[in-house]
Amino acid sequence: MAKRAKSNKLLDAAAMCEALHPEKEAVIRDVLSRVTDKWSLWALSELTADGPLRFSRLLERVEGVSQKSLTATLRGLERDGLIRRTVTVQVPIRVDYKATPLGHKLIATFQPFWAWAVGRVADFMAAREKFDRDQKNKSEQKEH
Repeated sequence: MAKRAKSNKLLDAAAMCEALHPEKEAVIRDVLSRVTDKWSLWALSELTADGPLRFSRLLERVEGVSQKSLTATLRGLERDGLIRRTVTVQVPIRVDYKATPLGHKLIATFQPFWAWAVGRVADFMAAREKFDRDQKNKSEQKEH
């Protein structure tokens, strides 16, 4: 019975997607592409945990991101309504970023997925080791 319920959920999701107007489907694809990129969820999670944050603080917390990449990431998140950018006119100008309620909901939705991945990190590592070992063996066999 549980297997059938899962199957019905997948069919319902497929039917929902098929019923979408192409313009709405494109928006959904854009949003999903953005939030699964390299920096968006990390930046958004920092803003939901400790926001609002200034750009420089966020740049420090999202280790490895360039200023250019973080700027592009934040613009995309803002465009999709996941964060809000506030400019305070002062010298120097102050710019703060804050997660919106939609951004908080997105992070809450991804937390179980993150927990799932953390709980399976040993499986991922073992699979990678096996893959790398198999690739090495294949290349060694080609040499002989």
